[in-house]
Amino acid sequence: PPPPPPPPPPPFQAEDGIRDEASCLVGSEMCIRDRALAHPARLMIVDELAEHGERCVCELTELVGTDMSTVSRHLSQLKNAGLLVDEKRGTMVYYRLRVKCLTNFFSCVEAVLEQNAEEHRQLFSLQST
Repeated sequence: PPPPPPPPPPPFQAEDGIRDEASCLVGSEMCIRDRALAHPARLMIVDELAEHGERCVCELTELVGTDMSTVSRHLSQLKNAGLLVDEKRGTMVYYRLRVKCLTNFFSCVEAVLEQNAEEHRQLFSLQST
């Protein structure tokens, strides 16, 4: 008899704002990066590092306004996604962006959001006339 078919993939687990299975292949590099940037605290961390170069965990904890273990988890996700690098100096760990082009990403997202808002305003004004 032929071998049994492979087991089905695990069910999709929506996490941190990922929309649906079609938009994210579970386990893919793109999905990992998407998920890493899908949380407001992680976006805040990336924005801070883009603006100021590097920060220690304690500074980022103060910025995010939550406990150090939560910030460390966020930093770990960003690092595992390849977005951050860290450097230990004595007892302190400093994080910085792995590549500077990530800052262009935020400008691009902002431009898309502004364009979408403008198109919605125009559509709304057409519907109300």
